[in-house]
Amino acid sequence: MLKTRFDNFPKGKTFSSILGDLLGHGIFNVDGEAWLFQRKMASLELGSLSVRSYAFEIVVAEISRRLVPLLASCAAAFPSPIDLQDVFRRFAFDNICKISFGVDPGCLDLSLPISDFAAAFDLASGLSARRAAIAAPMVWKVKRMLNWGSERELRHAIRLIDELAGEVIRQRKLGFASNQDLLSRFMASTDDDKYLRDIVISFLLAGRDTVASALTTFFLLLSKHPQVATAIRVEVDKFTGEIPDYDDLRGMHYVHAALFESMRLFPPVQFDSKYCLEDDVLADGTFVCKDTRVTYHAYAMGRMETIWGSDCLDFKPERWLRDGAFSPADPFKYPVFQAGFRVCIGKEMAIMEMKSVIVSVVRDFDVEVVGGVGYTPRFASGLTASLAGGLPAIVRRRSKV
Repeated sequence: MLKTRFDNFPKGKTFSSILGDLLGHGIFNVDGEAWLFQRKMASLELGSLSVRSYAFEIVVAEISRRLVPLLASCAAAFPSPIDLQDVFRRFAFDNICKISFGVDPGCLDLSLPISDFAAAFDLASGLSARRAAIAAPMVWKVKRMLNWGSERELRHAIRLIDELAGEVIRQRKLGFASNQDLLSRFMASTDDDKYLRDIVISFLLAGRDTVASALTTFFLLLSKHPQVATAIRVEVDKFTGEIPDYDDLRGMHYVHAALFESMRLFPPVQFDSKYCLEDDVLADGTFVCKDTRVTYHAYAMGRMETIWGSDCLDFKPERWLRDGAFSPADPFKYPVFQAGFRVCIGKEMAIMEMKSVIVSVVRDFDVEVVGGVGYTPRFASGLTASLAGGLPAIVRRRSKV
C-alpha cells in the first residue's frame, strides 16, 4: 500500500469527498501530480537548514516565555488541576501559526478563550471525521445538500476558517518578501489564494493536532511510569544550558526512545485508509478487489504481540535502544509517520518540537494525572487522536538540590 504498489493505493475520490470541504486540494487530500507538486515544494522548504533553525528559535521562545511560566504559575496554585491537552493544543497552535504563517495568536494564555480560528478548526475536524464514520455516505451528502444539522454546523465553521485563512494570506501579501514563515515561501511560487488557503489548513492539521496529541499521551504514560521520568532527567543533566540546543536534543537518545515508545502505544493518527484502483494481492496473499477501501491501523499494530512481542502493552523505552543509542524500527512495522512515498516530511521538525517540550517540562516539573495509575483515557472523534474530556493533571515544581 505504501511502497511497492503505492500507485495502486491512492487516497481515492471517496476520501477526498469526505474531507474536501475542509482540506480542499491540500497535500493530505490529493493524489497524483497535485500531491507530488506540493510534496516537492514542502520537502524543499522543510528540509532547509534555515527553516529548521527558524522553527527551533520559535519553539524555544514559546517554551521559555510562555509554557514554562504557565506551568510554574499552575504549580504555585497547587493543588488546582489543569487540562494538559488544552495547554498542549494551545502551545502547538501558537507554534504552527508562527512557523507557518508568521502570525502569533497568543493562545497560550489560559485567561483568554481559544482563538476563533482554532475553535472553528476543531469543530470542522470533528464533524468531517463523523462523515467517515457514517455507514451510508448518502446520509451526510443529503444533509449537506439540505444544509441541515451537522452539515450546517460544518459549513458555518468552514466559512469562518476560510475568512480567517484569507486574512492571514492578505497580511502576508502586504510584505511577504521579508518574512521567513512557510506560507511566505510558498507564496513566492503562486498567487492562487484558494491553493494558499488549502496549504494553511494542511499546515494546521499537521502541525497542531498531531503534536498536541503525542505530547498529551506522553505525559499520561509518564505519570504512570515515574522511573522513565527519572531516566530522562539523568540524561538531560548531562547537557549544559537552560534549554538544550538542536545538537543537544539530537544526542538525547533516551528521550527520543521514550517519545517513540509513547507514540507506538498512542499514535496521533490512529489509522489510515487507501482505495484500491485495480485488483491486487497483498504480501500475505490476500486478494483485494478494485474500489475496495483498505485500512492499516497504527494504534492496533502498536499493540500486536506478533509485531512487538509478549510485552507489547508495556511502556518500555529501552526497546528502542541498542548500546545506549536510539535504533529506529522498520517504518512499515511502525507507521506512525506513515512510510514509503508518503512518509511525513515534517517528521524531524515535529520530533524537535516534542523533545524540546519534554526536556523542559520533565526537568523542572512533576506531572501527576488526576485519577492516578488507574486513569483510563477515552478517545474523542476527530481526524487525530484526542482524549474526551481532556487530560486533567496537577503540576508541581521540582525542588533543585
